[in-house]
Amino acid sequence: MAKETSTHHIGSCCAGSRSKVREFIPPGDETAKSIVNAEGHVRFQEKMIYVPGGEYLMGTDDEEGFKTDGEGPVRKVEVSPFYMDSYTVTNEEFDAFVKETGYQTEAEKFGWSFVFYKFLPEKPSMTIQQLPSTPWWFAVEGAYWYQPEGPDSSIEDRMDHPVIHVSWNDAEAFCQWAGKRLPTEAEWEFAARGGLEQKKFPWGDELMPNGEHHCNIWQGDFPKENTADDGYVGTAPAKSFPANGFGLYNVSGNVWEWCADWFDRSKDMKQLLNPTGPSKGTAKVMRGGSYLCHHSYCNRYRVAARSSNTIDSSTGNMGFRCVRDT
Repeated sequence: MAKETSTHHIGSCCAGSRSKVREFIPPGDETAKSIVNAEGHVRFQEKMIYVPGGEYLMGTDDEEGFKTDGEGPVRKVEVSPFYMDSYTVTNEEFDAFVKETGYQTEAEKFGWSFVFYKFLPEKPSMTIQQLPSTPWWFAVEGAYWYQPEGPDSSIEDRMDHPVIHVSWNDAEAFCQWAGKRLPTEAEWEFAARGGLEQKKFPWGDELMPNGEHHCNIWQGDFPKENTADDGYVGTAPAKSFPANGFGLYNVSGNVWEWCADWFDRSKDMKQLLNPTGPSKGTAKVMRGGSYLCHHSYCNRYRVAARSSNTIDSSTGNMGFRCVRDT
């Protein structure tokens, strides 16, 4: 199986980064702080499930893992109980947030976001810029969460799909409004495993048990041909495919999910109870992989896999889900 050999990860096959288009200057969290939530008011609480917490073996030492991503070594970690969205934040939910608050995403403020090349119109009327390091990503003028492929596109028939083109800052703002927060990386992996120990996927070690698809990833020859054998070329509805043992949908594939932690490839073995990652960094952790992941290049749809991006970056395959404390 072909594997990635580069140590370059920000702006990988699955996530374009704004830092590759312009010099990145962290804007801080002012956008999130401007959103006011009525104290104690939790929005979309009905979609949340109880995750019991406990000890588990985090990470992997499997040869299929990317050591340079910091997937290993395997270490025993403990997380406290929490509640988690059973599926990612949808277009419908994000639309409600924007209508109530008037919030503008960073893609709107910058005026562009990253779109996969196969979703571009044949004769684009907007300005587009190819990302040299990953030529399948194009910076498309006018692309944002409501117009995922640019000015001539819409989410009207995708309201139950994950919201995309949201930066980490945008996700933080939504969480603040919803009375929730982003999961730590340790919480995310514990929940994604669904009670199974050291399995590759949320349902076990076999990608397609009984020949059935359990996630939305790339089939065919990446990035040239997607046969869409799983039924989807782009995003799938947020509640597609069987849920894992805790009742979570699509924790493998579909869209990358932002986590609260700063990304670091080293593992601090001192904090084993509710680890929160390093105190600072240049990029935030993303988990779960997306519909663009393929075993030949980016098999990061495994539960132990991880990636990262800058906090102002947005693409057509990045979303998030929320958690809250018990």
